[in-house]
Amino acid sequence: VIIAEPNAYIAFAGKRVIEQTLNKTVPDGSQAAEYLFHKGLFDPIIPRNLLKGVLSELFQLHGFFPLKNRYI
Repeated sequence: VIIAEPNAYIAFAGKRVIEQTLNKTVPDGSQAAEYLFHKGLFDPIIPRNLLKGVLSELFQLHGFFPLKNRYI
C-alpha cells in the first residue's frame, strides 16, 4: 500500500533539472500527488491528520492472520 499526502511533491529530480537534461517540457503539476494518483502511482491520498487512524487500521488488517502454521 502506497500512501501520499495531499499536495505532496513527488519527484526524483526537479522540473528544471528534468527539462535541462531531457530537453523536454514538464507539464505543471505533473509531479503532484493528485496527478500521480490519477496515473495509478498511489493507492490513497490521506491528509496528515487522518494518517494515524488509517495506518492503524491497515496494520490491524494485516496483523489479523497469524504468521505461524500451528495457528492455522
